Amino acid sequence: MSSTMISEITTVIPAPRLFKAAIIDWHNLAPKIATDKVVSAETIEGDGGIGSVRQLNFGPAMPFSFEQRRLEFEDVKNCEIKSSVVAGGGLGVFFNSATYHIKIEPSGTGSLARMVLTFTPVPGANSAEHEELIKGAFFGVMKGCEAFLLANPDAYN
Repeated sequence: MSSTMISEITTVIPAPRLFKAAIIDWHNLAPKIATDKVVSAETIEGDGGIGSVRQLNFGPAMPFSFEQRRLEFEDVKNCEIKSSVVAGGGLGVFFNSATYHIKIEPSGTGSLARMVLTFTPVPGANSAEHEELIKGAFFGVMKGCEAFLLANPDAYN
């Protein structure tokens, strides 16, 4: 039986700019602005497009050493992406499968970032702990990018 978790965050950054930094280029930006959480990131399969697998290597602040996600859908114009966890992270610990759907929409002069996580929990696992970890990570990514973009007004335009 699958479960769904929704997390929303507002930022002062316009949607296209936030999407470029927080989603499209996160593998390059994360190791610069979240050094205790993301040590490195790379595309390990494919050309970066649909079907490609990206691996994030985590630092000591994270409970897992890495996570691999396959890009299932990407719509840059509408600031939307879907990816599935294929290895590492909470796979096999908190969930048997997980899909992230992230959409960043205009909201006033800024944006609303919305993440929908659909997952099949591992029987007996503490799903609430996993959900809080994911919500915290999503909040950290968006607010970290927001701070970076405010400090670097020419980046990701």
